[in-house]
Amino acid sequence: MKRVLIIEDQTAIREMVAEIVNSDPTMEVIAETGDGQAAYQMCIELKPDFVILDIMLPGLNGAEVLRRFSKHLRNIRVLVFSGYQNPHLVRELLQAGAHGFVEKAAPLAELKKGIDIVANGGSYFGPEVAQLLREAVVNPKTSSRPGLDILTAREREILQLIAESYSTKEVAQKLSISVKTAENHRTNLMKKLDLHDVAGLTRYAIQHGIIESGNTTA
Repeated sequence: MKRVLIIEDQTAIREMVAEIVNSDPTMEVIAETGDGQAAYQMCIELKPDFVILDIMLPGLNGAEVLRRFSKHLRNIRVLVFSGYQNPHLVRELLQAGAHGFVEKAAPLAELKKGIDIVANGGSYFGPEVAQLLREAVVNPKTSSRPGLDILTAREREILQLIAESYSTKEVAQKLSISVKTAENHRTNLMKKLDLHDVAGLTRYAIQHGIIESGNTTA
């Protein structure tokens, strides 16, 4: 019996995916969550066999959740199920360890196919994502900006919070660090990415699938 963790912040979609998984006698949903930080902790503690992962999660986005737990749990199979995709994001997800990607706009039959293939050791990418992968091969440099891999895990976390419109003081409070440390991280972010204001950081975060356009606290 494959133990499955579903990470999705929209309750209706999470329940639908759970029903699909539980309809397969070889799989069992052991936990569900819509919070990025909680998702990471669940992966570490529960060690599921298979994870179905959304990308746009509050606090800690899906790509970062995947990047963190895959360092410790290399045998987990991961299917991304998201409505957001671009070449930057697909590349980041593959580098982080994703085994498949199905678009939320796809028919349920495609999601079921992706779940079956990825859970049983294969790789599966929906038509739109497969096209993005082909484009990425033809045009590997889709941006002059550096990728997320040059940032530390803490810097990526702070980048998401800044892009979600949290102030430096609020970032410090959420991460239990000093305001000065938060300021230093923000300065380092801007230097590494050659960006000079919060608007630039926010655009970069949207471009790389860290947040959706309009997904801010303001």
